[in-house]
Amino acid sequence: MQRPFFLNLEDHPADQPVDLETIIANLAFDDNGLIPVITQDDATGDVLMFAWMNQESLRHTIERRCMTYWSRSRQQLWLKGETSGHFQRLVSMAFDCDGDAIVCRVNQEGAACHTGRNDCFYLEVDLDKKQVNVRP
Repeated sequence: MQRPFFLNLEDHPADQPVDLETIIANLAFDDNGLIPVITQDDATGDVLMFAWMNQESLRHTIERRCMTYWSRSRQQLWLKGETSGHFQRLVSMAFDCDGDAIVCRVNQEGAACHTGRNDCFYLEVDLDKKQVNVRP
């Protein structure tokens, strides 16, 4: 369902930018104060990972241009690369038409996945054989 604020942006003049704080105030954070984030490699366009942000992690990411998420398991901010050294440097950010998802393009330093793989999506579904292949 499209939210009225974002519906109004469909016809907004391209030469009249909208204040970022106004957009953030109208994003569809869930009941836990979170919004989903898809992170892509800027060079390849590959999807590296999916995570969550709250308003604090979103602002931290924007201000420092280094991806910071909200860890649901640890219930704290999660600066990607803080312990591994595999930082994600923010190149660009976009919000979807409903204001309920974010896409970030990054320069990935090292592996994106905690398993050491380039990305977190290494479990590939073979639709014909109805099985899942584990990519190395």
